Amino acid sequence: MNQNISILLFVAIFIGFSLFSERFSSLRNFENIILSGTDVGIIAIGMTLVLLTGGIDLSVGATMYITGAVLALMLESGWGMFLSITAGILAGTLWGCFNAFLISKVKIIPFMVTLGTLTAGRGLGLLITQSRHIAVPDEMRFGATRVFGLVPIPILIFALMIALAVIVLQYTPFGRQIYAMGNDPEAAKKAGLNTTRLTALVYILSGFCAAVASVISISQVGSVSSSFGDGTEFQAIAASVLGGTSLFGGVGNVFPGTVVGILLIQMIQNGLIFLQVDLYLQEMVKAMVILFAVFIDAQRMGLIKRLERRNIRVEKLPARMAADKKIGIPT
Repeated sequence: MNQNISILLFVAIFIGFSLFSERFSSLRNFENIILSGTDVGIIAIGMTLVLLTGGIDLSVGATMYITGAVLALMLESGWGMFLSITAGILAGTLWGCFNAFLISKVKIIPFMVTLGTLTAGRGLGLLITQSRHIAVPDEMRFGATRVFGLVPIPILIFALMIALAVIVLQYTPFGRQIYAMGNDPEAAKKAGLNTTRLTALVYILSGFCAAVASVISISQVGSVSSSFGDGTEFQAIAASVLGGTSLFGGVGNVFPGTVVGILLIQMIQNGLIFLQVDLYLQEMVKAMVILFAVFIDAQRMGLIKRLERRNIRVEKLPARMAADKKIGIPT
């Protein structure tokens, strides 16, 4: 239901903005929408994995900043681009491992852990960079480079991440176990699933996705500042939920779900710029999109619970009728 709503909303908003501006519906602008959403989209892929288990990761923006800080400082010190990118992604993934340890081993609830690592990670990034604005060399600014002159590198990487996530979730035991754990953690444990390991892995993967997104973002903007990655966690959560992923776990997918969600958010931002809406109002619209996503999820979960109660009553009815017939009560 959520996916149908998001697709219908996507079409309606696209038509609406196109009526106000002919340039909005151009192929070039649609490419810009996808290109501008690649970094948050990659984060949203990792966020979807976390949400499917019933968790949440508020620290992805800080993970981006840590990755960017390590990468930019290494480039500034003369290290090669490949080594700097590898070190940056490793640093972001390790921050995801820190989340995984506190949540899966220490058993602290995900909201409190990732809220803490959001603040701590932002502080660590500021300490590493001394709050400096660090520009990266031209070789790192490959965000506009096209593969074979056709597809920009960020879009290609985004597509590869989507493909990998779809394969993992739909065609591997690990993906099926994530859904099982999100639907009913206790039943998953009784079925023999290692829920501690599953929980750890999704937070590690979320950290990895945030680190990759950081590299993509730096390749586009060409620098790292103190506000780098700030607020991306909320956009990623909104994209996942708008695409049909439940905040309560067990329901959702990356494609078309999360992909439609991120394109919807980026399209709204792009359309507001075309209409020259005040910058402060744009932030209010973003907040409304997040609230709308949560509202839709709450409505969907309410509907599912009502259907479950109805199914339980329907299943019990034949058994009750059989019992009545056995003791001679007419039906």
